Amino acid sequence: MSNDLAKAPRLSWDAVSARRLERHGLAAPLKEAGVADIVAAMCGAHAQVMSAAELSVALRLAGATRSDVREALWTEHRLVKTFGPRGTVHLLPTRDLPMWTAALSMLPPSTNNLPEDAQMTSEQTEAVVEGIGVALEDAEMTVDELGEAVVASAGSWAGDPVVPAWYEMWPRWRPAIYTAANRGVLCYGPTRARKVTYTNPQRWLPKFQLPDGQTALADLARRYLYAYGPATPQQFAQWMAAPRQWATELFDSLSGELEQVELDGTLAWVTAGDTTAPTKAPEEVRLLPYFDAYVVGCHPRERLFPGRASERALAGGQAGNFPVLLIDGIVAGVWHQRRSGRKLHITVEPLNALSAKQRDELDDQVQRVGEILEGRPELTIGAVNVGPHA
Repeated sequence: MSNDLAKAPRLSWDAVSARRLERHGLAAPLKEAGVADIVAAMCGAHAQVMSAAELSVALRLAGATRSDVREALWTEHRLVKTFGPRGTVHLLPTRDLPMWTAALSMLPPSTNNLPEDAQMTSEQTEAVVEGIGVALEDAEMTVDELGEAVVASAGSWAGDPVVPAWYEMWPRWRPAIYTAANRGVLCYGPTRARKVTYTNPQRWLPKFQLPDGQTALADLARRYLYAYGPATPQQFAQWMAAPRQWATELFDSLSGELEQVELDGTLAWVTAGDTTAPTKAPEEVRLLPYFDAYVVGCHPRERLFPGRASERALAGGQAGNFPVLLIDGIVAGVWHQRRSGRKLHITVEPLNALSAKQRDELDDQVQRVGEILEGRPELTIGAVNVGPHA
């Protein structure tokens, strides 16, 4: 791939913002797409906080509520809750799980920071993963129930309490949960009496078959560039929590399918021929929840979080720790919501004075949040006095 800035098509920040917002369903909620379609367009929805995931997905769909997201996940099984990019909990389209599984399996192995006496050999890991897959074939189990099944299958060594975890010691088999998820034999099941359960996603995708790993990884890279491009290999590496050199080599291997463009004097990549953008600059007001895919995946950060926004809405440089007020495609404040029965107390802290038009759009957005979360919203404009993850 050439590094010649002069030859690369130039895209303005407004153009890049407009195309990303449009592709994410944030310029206007998508009317024809389904829940799984929009999650695919986002390249997954962060779901460590399920209420945030429900809001994130439903905001992008016309007329959708959290109930639609829950139905797609737990009843229709068009979504699966599992470990996705960066090893964090995500909602992914069930139909795309083979691609995700094969692509994530291509990541270079990360450093094992466990004490030596807590680690498993590759053979032990394989035994645990096999035991997990078999135990969950037609069941939903809590972690304790799953642990009993794994120990019965793999051996008593799997239950040795040797893994440091906060205020307790986990059994030796527990870290293999992430490996099992990336092999496509474990995902989250519905909560049972406030306890997390796990199951095997192949219950809902009986024809599950892994594609070639390199092919799947190339597919994921193209999807990422469609949703978040232009982007550099380093930004893709950050999104995947992968080594930069590995990402650079991946982009080099796809050189025939990618094209360089210039954004703010820096070369970045899109899929070949994908250099068009809406001609109208973004003018939307949006309230995005914790770890919304848009703010986590989009770069450069100094453009998305300009000036005071970087101090107010980033935590140690990390995006997603605060729900954000997005105006014209950039972060322009933070917000917080507190539920009390059916009431939703929403506080929005803009970093600059809102115009009359922006205030009207904010009122509309607050009402939309209320519809999605199935509550009665009350808006306060003022300081948000809670920290990240509050």
